Amino acid sequence: MADKKNEGEDRLSSAPLGPIVSSAHLAEGGSPALSEIEYGLILASHAFDRWIVRCMAAAGFPGLSPMEILILHSIRHRDREKKLADICLVLDIEDTHVVTYAIRKLEAAKLLTTGRTGKEKTVKISERGLEACKTYAEVRKHLLVDSTANARPSEQTLSETAAILRFISGAFNQAARAAATL
Repeated sequence: MADKKNEGEDRLSSAPLGPIVSSAHLAEGGSPALSEIEYGLILASHAFDRWIVRCMAAAGFPGLSPMEILILHSIRHRDREKKLADICLVLDIEDTHVVTYAIRKLEAAKLLTTGRTGKEKTVKISERGLEACKTYAEVRKHLLVDSTANARPSEQTLSETAAILRFISGAFNQAARAAATL
């Protein structure tokens, strides 16, 4: 047993581990650091989806998908009516039917109301939706904000990281457009 343990330690100490990625074959080309970002985004995306679903459930509103929760908060943003196109633009959603389906489900749950401005359908947060967002914010503050206050990077570093993520998002979108032309 000791020989196997030493053999494993020797293998780790003699071979460079390289970047932490999900697909080593992609990291072998140019910019292994970009592959590290991609892996980080995969992990962060899944963790964030789990977090927002569980936070909303803890707030007393279970059964919503990550997309529905994001759309609910987007509609709540600045307490103004939103058009479908605005929600799609802000959340960078290509498929309007995804948003339309979520709006129907949120309306059925009485978390928002629909209306019209001219020919366009609009959505607005309801009183129940306001309560959902308020309770979510309280749970978020207690479980995420307060509990990480002493361990997380500074607010400035978090803002800089957010700017980098928005930049990367733009790069992925441009690459996706280019790939669609091939």
